Amino acid sequence: MKDNSIRNVIFDYLEENNGKIRIFEESPIKNSRCDFYTVTDKLTGYEIKSDADSYERLARQIKDYDAFFDENYIIIGRTHRAHVAEKVPPYWGIICITDEEDDFIVETLRPAQKNPKLKRKNQLLKLWNNEITSISRRCKQTLYRGKSKSFRAGELIKKVDDERLREEICAELFERDYKLSEE
Repeated sequence: MKDNSIRNVIFDYLEENNGKIRIFEESPIKNSRCDFYTVTDKLTGYEIKSDADSYERLARQIKDYDAFFDENYIIIGRTHRAHVAEKVPPYWGIICITDEEDDFIVETLRPAQKNPKLKRKNQLLKLWNNEITSISRRCKQTLYRGKSKSFRAGELIKKVDDERLREEICAELFERDYKLSEE
């Protein structure tokens, strides 16, 4: 299966099997380009390895995704099925998509687990300044106007519970309006 076919199938599958979901495609994450990620009650990264793809960049992609997402999946075609589990950490989920008799089969070979390497600050730094301000207001924290985004994110990490931050980050990304320019 090719990348575009996999994307079409997995997007339909995710939209049918999740309540509220938002999908962001081709997003830069550290030194990699994430094929796509979803926002639900958490941020989930997805790396696609179509039947024609190799694992050449996968080690770097794993490191970058692990620094950013609450959980991660690798999505594969049939040719990678036998060896993919050896290529990704045990907490990564594995989804296989196959084309059989003009129909697509989506099979979760292994569900994703909580990513133990996540750095919440990386998620905060992906937000726009106005989104960090909104989170600070809702969490009744000092706004630190004029300070860097990194400083402001660090203060939120110190003062706000991690689960609350996860919820707030997801809420901001879910509602992001690209028609508005960043403040």
